[in-house]
Amino acid sequence: MDPFMAEIRIFPFGFMPVGWAQCDGQLIPISQNTALFSLLGVTYGGDGRSTFALPDLRGSVPVMAGQGAGLSAYALGQAGGSNTVTLQTSQMPAHLHSQMADAIDPADLNVPANTRVLAQSQGVFAYQPSAANTVQMNQQALTPAGANQPHTNVMPSLVFNFCIAMQGVYPERP
Repeated sequence: MDPFMAEIRIFPFGFMPVGWAQCDGQLIPISQNTALFSLLGVTYGGDGRSTFALPDLRGSVPVMAGQGAGLSAYALGQAGGSNTVTLQTSQMPAHLHSQMADAIDPADLNVPANTRVLAQSQGVFAYQPSAANTVQMNQQALTPAGANQPHTNVMPSLVFNFCIAMQGVYPERP
């Protein structure tokens, strides 16, 4: 079966079949691909006078144009997202971690448990069974963590070749 011109398919092998091109954003001359240009226009780039671009799906996830119930609206050719994200302190929920400590008694256990508190260090020990001398640790000493460093924002993925039909049946418009 012949593909529709501009049809995009996924191939599990490392080459482009004859009549197909990789969806890598390459610029194509309009003069040599007028029918394909009539379908894509400059939706994916190009100057519209001498060149147009193929879609670029490298490192991207395809998303259907339009808007579903409760979803954002997406226009054909719109790109978005980011490979990394830097969370700012203002984007994180405010929270504190309460910790009780024994202000007087020396520690004699080295295993934490929900019935133990931090205590004055005694050798390698750090925990004391819950005691009457517990005090709330100073929470003002806590500082935000993260240092504004980006973290990856890529969902689990499997790599294939996205290819576009450079020739084929010209699709009829409804």
